[in-house]
Amino acid sequence: MNLSTLLKEETITLNLQATSKEDSIKKMTELMNSAGFLSDIQTYTEAVLNREKQGSTGIGFGVAIPHGKSNGVKKPGLGFARLAQPIEWESLDGNPVTMVFLIAVPEESEGNEHLQILAAISRKLIHEEFRNQLMTANTPEEILNILNTAE
Repeated sequence: MNLSTLLKEETITLNLQATSKEDSIKKMTELMNSAGFLSDIQTYTEAVLNREKQGSTGIGFGVAIPHGKSNGVKKPGLGFARLAQPIEWESLDGNPVTMVFLIAVPEESEGNEHLQILAAISRKLIHEEFRNQLMTANTPEEILNILNTAE
């Protein structure tokens, strides 16, 4: 799965000012909405926050991957944020989050597209070099290039 086709420069932010995981999710959904991925921002945001209540999407390594499958989503999309300050996310490793990937998938999507996206991101994130590149990138274009070139 080519993640860079789901991610747009408009859905990448490299210094997100957020005070909580809920705040960061809401700010990222605004970017997804502005980029044209959403048809109903409120419905999608609620889906993501409800999913988060089922169990934390903080996977470790300072990364969270909140996601939602919702009829408020027009087409699959991906957002990326590097947080200005680490945020407590109840991560699996107990550490705060510094990077967030937000996944949006339409409710009527065939199969488990969101799981395929999650798996594709997770495969890349196990590599420390990939995480370091994401942390040091200076522009959204660099983030897109990192996703294109990473194994």
